Amino acid sequence: MMRRLPLLLAGLLAVSAPALAVQPNEVLKNPALEQRAREISSGLRCLVCQNQSIDDSDAPLAKDLRILVRERLTAGDSDRAVIDFVVARYGDFVLLRPPMNARTIALWAAPFLIVLFGAVFLWRRRNRGVAPASVALTAEEQARLDELMKRGDS
Repeated sequence: MMRRLPLLLAGLLAVSAPALAVQPNEVLKNPALEQRAREISSGLRCLVCQNQSIDDSDAPLAKDLRILVRERLTAGDSDRAVIDFVVARYGDFVLLRPPMNARTIALWAAPFLIVLFGAVFLWRRRNRGVAPASVALTAEEQARLDELMKRGDS
């Protein structure tokens, strides 16, 4: 029984792995082309789901894009040509990892700017009520402080 447990666990892991949405009738007969299609599809965003690749999505548009990728590869296009074709039709948004250019710089800079503004906000908020240490007490303030300190000791 103990010898079969690792095999049983491996089988359960294989079955529980996330299933890809690619249907058997979409799979190319050429394993090299299919591998290229999977690599390209994993980098393209489903325009319906928006947080999944077309390889993982069951949406009809994702299926159409998977078929389009496979048709272009079968026609002899390079990986770059297929990606460029899809981007030309749908824009940079279709890429799960958009390129850094003038149109997407805000997208890439936003996380850093949010952290920077948050740090400045917290620093200013923390230091707002603190009086500068270099300000000396007047003679009247010092006398009042001394009087209060004496009262507190008794």
